[in-house]
Amino acid sequence: MIIAGLTGGIASGKSTIARFLSDAGAQIVDADKIAREVVKPGTPAYDAILAFFGRTIVLPGGSIDRKRLGEIIFNDPDKKARLDAIVHPLVFERSAEMIAQIAAGTPDAVVIMDVPLLMEADMGRGLEEVIVVYVPETLQLERLMNRDGLDEQAAMARIRSQMSIEEKRRRATLVIDNSGTLSDSRRQALAVFNILKQRSKNAVEG
Repeated sequence: MIIAGLTGGIASGKSTIARFLSDAGAQIVDADKIAREVVKPGTPAYDAILAFFGRTIVLPGGSIDRKRLGEIIFNDPDKKARLDAIVHPLVFERSAEMIAQIAAGTPDAVVIMDVPLLMEADMGRGLEEVIVVYVPETLQLERLMNRDGLDEQAAMARIRSQMSIEEKRRRATLVIDNSGTLSDSRRQALAVFNILKQRSKNAVEG
């Protein structure tokens, strides 16, 4: 088995690349999906988040309003740190459980840890490869404005809240340039998967 991290900047198209890798046969451990699951109503994390942030972040159905919560922590590093302290350990624990299950059933699996803030959270240590989905910042800005209906200033503030995409590219061990066509991005994703699959196979046979 080989475990690689997958990350990128906001609006870089990481989810599209994750889908291409999944279609090729990779096992995706999606940190965002896990984070949503561990804060569902009735969980200890849900109760802890409401105790700290109050009920203004609760939607009519009872679930947490992720957009509202995101707006709060975006402007308050201390509150973001508190939220991370509640959620991150649970995400790490569940991710480890999923990887153990995959290893037991598929010893030569290619496991992709899909983590938006992999580098910002210093979660890349110990991973055998770190894949960065890259687009130039100008395209990143354009896509984010179109996707979320933001003006340039608001979109740039969100981009600047993360490590720069150029720095992420420098730190990557593998890069997928997602600034071209979907077919080109798919081709690159398949090439990366084949590299990882061969390495995993060699590790099992060796």
